[in-house]
Amino acid sequence: MYRLVLSLLLIIALPALAEPPGSFSTAKKIATQIHADHQRTFYCDCTYTEDGPDLASCGYQVRKQKPRANRIEWEHIMPAYDFGRQRQCWQDGGRRNCRSNDPVFRRAEADLVNLVPSVGEVNGDRSNMRYGMVTSADAYQYGQCSAKVSFKERTFQPPAEVRGNIARTYWYMRDTYGTSISSQQQRLFEAWAKADPVDDWERLRNQRITAIQGSGNPYVEDSPQPQPLPTPAANDPVLDQASSFSCETRKTCSMMRSCDEAVYHLQQCGNTRLDGDKDGVPCESLCR
Repeated sequence: MYRLVLSLLLIIALPALAEPPGSFSTAKKIATQIHADHQRTFYCDCTYTEDGPDLASCGYQVRKQKPRANRIEWEHIMPAYDFGRQRQCWQDGGRRNCRSNDPVFRRAEADLVNLVPSVGEVNGDRSNMRYGMVTSADAYQYGQCSAKVSFKERTFQPPAEVRGNIARTYWYMRDTYGTSISSQQQRLFEAWAKADPVDDWERLRNQRITAIQGSGNPYVEDSPQPQPLPTPAANDPVLDQASSFSCETRKTCSMMRSCDEAVYHLQQCGNTRLDGDKDGVPCESLCR
């Protein structure tokens, strides 16, 4: 009953804020209110309070930074580096210069769609790494939290239950701020969004953000209600299923069964021979 009442109060109160946050620091305060009745970290699903995450609630295992693991940080799903580095202000002086001189960057940095609560250590480890499926033996998993990080591959693998959220957020940031996404990432995100459709919390969160910013993420708004996904056939690999593809055997284009498999071997296995003309598209007889 308490959670229901709190949720209703938030829906009523949030529109009174009336305008988008003007800075990253303000955005973090507002995001805290948006998540007040859903205090669970994005990647690891740990419960948290203002004092920090309850690591035992999600079986989290600290990798190295215990103090940072015991605090909540608000993470950009699309890193500031990604939406900043393509802007002139970043090239002229980095993030600080963008904050001082570029209103579009400030708006992107404070955009609530792109902000989620994270265990501080995970936020720090991920940094500006790309999302993907890790294959290196050095990959670290945070105990029962199924997120993995590979410093060797510079890749962060999110849990399956938030991969669609990530894809939809990247598309929103691309469309809103003109940030480019590679063809490999686009294919990966398409598979992730299909396998992880919009759930009730993602939809409610987006409604609250819309009440504050005036608009939300159309990839959440326009998404149909979640439907059961058919079980793929054994010979119909899906990009986001790690078991479907493997880096153990180094393949040529003639050995690939699909474009998705070729993209996986280029992006996740580092098989650059598949992209002879270095245009980012592997096995062009398949990926036309």
